[in-house]
Amino acid sequence: MSRWKNFKIWRGRLPHWRADDVRYFVTFKHRRALNEDERLALFRQLLRPEGRKWDLLILCVLPERTELIFSVRTAADGQPVELSQIVEPAKRRAAKDIGKISKDRYPPFWEESYDRIIRDEPELEQRWQEVYDSPVIEELVEDPTEWETLYVAAG
Repeated sequence: MSRWKNFKIWRGRLPHWRADDVRYFVTFKHRRALNEDERLALFRQLLRPEGRKWDLLILCVLPERTELIFSVRTAADGQPVELSQIVEPAKRRAAKDIGKISKDRYPPFWEESYDRIIRDEPELEQRWQEVYDSPVIEELVEDPTEWETLYVAAG
C-alpha cells in the first residue's frame, strides 16, 4: 500500500513521483549563469501561477539553478494540476523573454527538472531552510532578504 494518495511514477530521463495532497521540492539547472534581468524574467514567470495552479512556499532563482517548494492545486476537473504543466510552461515563457534580452538561440535551462515529494515536516523544514539560505551559501548576499529573486510565502 502506498504512503500517499493516488501515488504514481512516470519516467523521462529522471523518475517523477506524483501523489495527491503532497508538497514538492523542484530544482532545475541553468545551462549558463543568468544575469539579474534574466533571473527576474524567470522569477516573474514562476510567480504567475501562484494561487491559481499551485501554492508556493518558497522560490529562489539563483544564477546557476532554481529551487522551489510548493503544493499543486486542484484543476476544474477535480484532478490535481500536473506540476510539469506549471513548471515547464513557465520555463518556456521565461526562455522566450530571456531570448529577447540575450539573443540566445537556445533556452538557458535544461529541459527536465528534478522533483521530489517532501516526505515529512522535518524534511520540509530542512529543504525550506536550504532554499532560503542558498543566496548566502552561494556568497551572493549576506542576508537572504537582500536577494531580489527570493519569494517566501506569507505566514
